[in-house]
Amino acid sequence: MECTVSWLGPEGPSGMSFVAETGSGHVLSMDGAPDGGGRNLAPRPMETVLAGTGGCTAYDVVLILKRGRHDVRGCKVTLKAERATSDPKVFTAIHFHFVVSGKGLKPEIVERAVALSHEKYCSATAMLAKTSAISTSFEVVEA
Repeated sequence: MECTVSWLGPEGPSGMSFVAETGSGHVLSMDGAPDGGGRNLAPRPMETVLAGTGGCTAYDVVLILKRGRHDVRGCKVTLKAERATSDPKVFTAIHFHFVVSGKGLKPEIVERAVALSHEKYCSATAMLAKTSAISTSFEVVEA
């Protein structure tokens, strides 16, 4: 896996704008906060780390449920993170709240899928767990 991140330079839309091109050919913009020289035109780099972690674990949960032949119709995960107050401002705590919808989904099956993602499959969560207390909660909504 590879990624190239390029600063758009002082002539870019913001003095602190960056564009990442992933190995799969997709692009992602990032910008800084105004107090750091940015113009708030795109997510901050650490926001993209958090979003990627949410995508990684949601992907796992949906895949685990689908492979178990459960009728999953939706999955949303809200992440709330705390960061260290001094540099490097790593994540110190992250809470993941899943809302999973489907037909006849049993809470214990969803709970197991969430646990499997965090304990076995999600690479992003495994990395962030080195500095962060990870917690999860979930709810099941009948579709």
